[in-house]
Amino acid sequence: MAEQLRTFAGRLFRPNEHLARLAHSLEIIGVDPGMGLAEIAAVAEELAARNHRLLAPEDDLRLSIVITPGIHPAYGPPGPVRPTVCLHTHPLAFHLWAEEYRNGQALVASEVRQVPAGCWPAALKCRSRMHYYLADRAAAAADPHARALLLDADGFVTEASTANLLVHRAGEGLISPPVDKILPGISMSVVVELARGLGIPYSQRDLTIEQVASADEAMLTSTSTCVLPVVRLSGRPIGGGRPGKIFSALLAAWSRMVGVDIAAQAERFSRRSN
Repeated sequence: MAEQLRTFAGRLFRPNEHLARLAHSLEIIGVDPGMGLAEIAAVAEELAARNHRLLAPEDDLRLSIVITPGIHPAYGPPGPVRPTVCLHTHPLAFHLWAEEYRNGQALVASEVRQVPAGCWPAALKCRSRMHYYLADRAAAAADPHARALLLDADGFVTEASTANLLVHRAGEGLISPPVDKILPGISMSVVVELARGLGIPYSQRDLTIEQVASADEAMLTSTSTCVLPVVRLSGRPIGGGRPGKIFSALLAAWSRMVGVDIAAQAERFSRRSN
């Protein structure tokens, strides 16, 4: 099981929500990590605080929590198998997405389908994501700057690789695929919260590729990037083919909430290695 968190101004963002999702995943697979959530939270907070001091003051980092059932009995010594718990951090890879705040992200509808719930529940957050890799590789072959958009077995949109999808339609507001068909993202819940504060309605329903392509705006939400505008789907412009007003309002609201100009920070530290 894995959870990815990020910091803003050196402080972990929404750790309780991430840990609650981690606990749910562990419950699904029946693994007791041997540590309570409060203990994992304390280690995460200390690790983030210590390692953030190694960065520039206005930089931020990503923290990973990985828990496995432990060493396979065939490879370990005799005796009980204990779960492995690992936490580590690294500077956020801002260079991978800094330009997307200005120029937008392209998606390609993939022929690689989302893993059906009969294989593992959509709410289970784990590292077994080979279908994301295959879908993204196919998307990049069609458009070097694109990520994959995955569909379910019925042809409805689910999510992008490692990101939730939201669309905005005038008169309806923000729309997401049904949450029982996707991994419910912490970042998506934050965007919905911010949208409601801005008076933007939110609903869930099945979405077709055509409904995404014809939306006024589309966006991706994920831990590191927060929210990114989607401007193209399989070569077809969405909205005006550029980041829209709803995205800009949501990104600005998120920046105000955390006290960090998210896009400006990404732009500044995307050049950290130069």
